[in-house]
This record gives sequence, C-alpha cells and structure tokens, in this order.
Amino acid sequence: QVQLVESGGGSVQAGGSLRLSCAASGYTYGTGCMGWFRQSPGKEREGVAAITTGGGTTYYADSVKGRFTVSRDNAKNTLSLQMNSLKAEDTAMYYCAAVARGNRPGQNPLTYNYKYWGQGTQVTVSS
Repeated sequence: QVQLVESGGGSVQAGGSLRLSCAASGYTYGTGCMGWFRQSPGKEREGVAAITTGGGTTYYADSVKGRFTVSRDNAKNTLSLQMNSLKAEDTAMYYCAAVARGNRPGQNPLTYNYKYWGQGTQVTVSS
C-alpha cells in the first residue's frame, strides 16, 4: 500500500520558517519527479516546488523562489521543503506528490499530474 505522509506544518508568524517532510512507502521510491503543492480555500491547487529523481534539478513557483528549498533523500525515502521568510499568503494546506504520470514532454514540472498524494499538512502564517 502506497503511503505519503506529510509532517512539519503548523502556525508561525510572518518571517518565520518551517520545514515540511514527506515520508514515502509502498512503492519504488527514488524513481521520478516528486513535488510539493498547496491549496488554500477558494483557490486552485498550486505547484510550489518539484525535484527530479536524483535531486539534481529543482523547480519553484515564482512566488516562493528564493525562500523555499526542496530536497529529497532517496536513501531515507523522504522529500522535504524548507520554507523561510514565510508570508501570510503562504498559508495553505501543503501536499506532497509522487510518481508523475500522463505528462507531456516539456511540460512544466510544477503542473505535473501525479499518481500518489499525501493527506496534507496545514501551514498557517500570521502577519
């Protein structure tokens, strides 16, 4: 059974930091791109960051570039998102996703479709 379990969310003041983690199990981890997405009430889901299999290439939404850092540890089957200089507009439910599928060549990895999703972890930033 495939499981993606996010942790590390919480409430923080603007300017603060959080580190999200995603523990993966039940499939051949280490294959393919993985991503972080977020969604807040009334808004569409947004791709925040993505990282290739070996971690050599990362992608970020313009809104988080320079503040967020995505990383993965294939030996520990974990995906992480370090979030610094948090803003009120970063408030959302954050989800990790794995096993990209059905995507077109050249498609922006932040818009990838994924087979597996976690349940999400809430991040609330107060101004």
